[in-house]
Amino acid sequence: MTDVTTDVIKSASRATADIPTRVLHASAAVTLALSGYIHAQLYLDGYRFIHAIGVMFLIQAAASFAVATLLLAASLLPAPALIQLVAAGAALGALGGFAASRTVGVFGFTERGFQPAPQALLSVLAEVATVLLLVLAAARLLRQRGGISSLRSWRARSSG
Repeated sequence: MTDVTTDVIKSASRATADIPTRVLHASAAVTLALSGYIHAQLYLDGYRFIHAIGVMFLIQAAASFAVATLLLAASLLPAPALIQLVAAGAALGALGGFAASRTVGVFGFTERGFQPAPQALLSVLAEVATVLLLVLAAARLLRQRGGISSLRSWRARSSG
């Protein structure tokens, strides 16, 4: 076989082997978009009239849709780690806002339990699913690339 044929075969086998990771990324994009949709719906249903909170819901919705689009596009190609980190950050930020609004409050705004229902519960489930899917994808990639020992050797090379 020629070098070109060998490269094509290796490239195809890597793409096929990476399908589960791509499915995880695509699934995370869907759950992040769902979180964005819920925040947009709540914004339109009345949160837009709550000082500072309304704008935060609109920003969360827009950011979730934008990052979900990037993550979905990246699921078709090798996904840069930065996109995965930003997606996890968007989900974790929404979860943090949810927790803060039910404990210490956010700009004087507080809520109780899983109200409004069912959006609060659905949003939390979507955000937790996003984080879990991205953790699974990262663990899978780390395992494929030699695990923690290869990460440690990379860090040693880059810091030295």
